Amino acid sequence: MSASPKPRPVASAIAKRSQTLLTIGEVLEHINSEFPEVRASKVRFLEERGLLTPARTAAGYRKYTQVDVDRLRFILALQRDQFLPLKVIKDYLDAIDAGKRPESLPGGLRLEPRSVSQQLAQELTGHIRPMSRAELQGMSGASDDLMKTLEAYRLVWADETGRYDDHSLKVARAAVTLTGFGFEARHLRPFRIAADRELGMVEQATSGIAQNNGGVSKERVTEAAREITQACLSLHAGVVSAEIADMDD
Repeated sequence: MSASPKPRPVASAIAKRSQTLLTIGEVLEHINSEFPEVRASKVRFLEERGLLTPARTAAGYRKYTQVDVDRLRFILALQRDQFLPLKVIKDYLDAIDAGKRPESLPGGLRLEPRSVSQQLAQELTGHIRPMSRAELQGMSGASDDLMKTLEAYRLVWADETGRYDDHSLKVARAAVTLTGFGFEARHLRPFRIAADRELGMVEQATSGIAQNNGGVSKERVTEAAREITQACLSLHAGVVSAEIADMDD
């Protein structure tokens, strides 16, 4: 676990004295429409991991500026829409904070915290409002038969209101691409089986973390799940890529 960064005194926070300082509750109100599930414990967890460094009053209370809110929104958007582990996001932010131009994020994204609100829609293959089945098909190009297959194998599913999220859109688009290369419906079922197998490993690993560390927070378990999942994806991609490279030899 990385050590918590030393809090910055309110009086010495660069270019922040003229800005309105917000409590953690007010920060949550600012982001509630986009991230209604986020609680104060999540914000404190990000601070503990060194991704946020709010100013402090003389009495030790956290105070946030709009810059901090933008940075928080950026972090949460990358976690939600790209499922990136905090270490990847922190390394990227540390490079930006140091005045460097870091390598792009996984997926080829190159963003900065202050630009998240303007660029998310264009550069982040991001979160969009829930879609109807017709909208999902229109945006992905999936046929009725393909949608039935995806739902039968539980590769996509609607919520209790009959709407689909952006993860369903990504899956549907990928399936459309595969069918364009001759993949048939029966070829899609192994993806569900593989996903269930990996989810089982993630659940087993994270349950062990919770059992071996009494009182571990939900945020820690969720972040561990992200890191394990990212490692699984990297391992899978590395092995497959190596085999494809051998095809050229």
